[in-house]
Amino acid sequence: QVQLVESGGGLVQPGGSLRLSCKASRSISSRDAMGWYRQAPGKQRELVAGITSSGVTHYADSVKGRFTMSRDNAENTGYLQMNNLKPEDTAVYYCNVEYRTTWGPRNYWGQGTQVTVSS
Repeated sequence: QVQLVESGGGLVQPGGSLRLSCKASRSISSRDAMGWYRQAPGKQRELVAGITSSGVTHYADSVKGRFTMSRDNAENTGYLQMNNLKPEDTAVYYCNVEYRTTWGPRNYWGQGTQVTVSS
C-alpha cells in the first residue's frame, strides 16, 4: 500500500503564499501522473494542477498564473506553490498519484491538508 503525506497547509491572508508538499512512500517515476485537487465545503472535489504521464503540466483556469506545480522524482515528492492566494482558494487540498504498473494504473490519495485564506 502506497502512502501519500501532504504538508504545508495553514492559515494565510489574502495575497499570501503557501507551498504544499506531497511525499510518497513509493518511488515516483516520470511515467507516473500526479495531481493536486481541492474540495471546498459543499462543493465537489476539483483538479487544481496536474502533471501527466507524458510530463505535461496543466492548471485549472482559476489558478493559472498563481499556482505552480513541480515534482522531484528523486525525493518522491510533489509540490504546489501557491501565490497571491484568494479567499476562494480555501479548501482541503489533496495529492493524487497514478502509478503505471504491470497490472494497470493504480491511484492513491493523500489525507488532505487544509488551506484557509482569510484576513
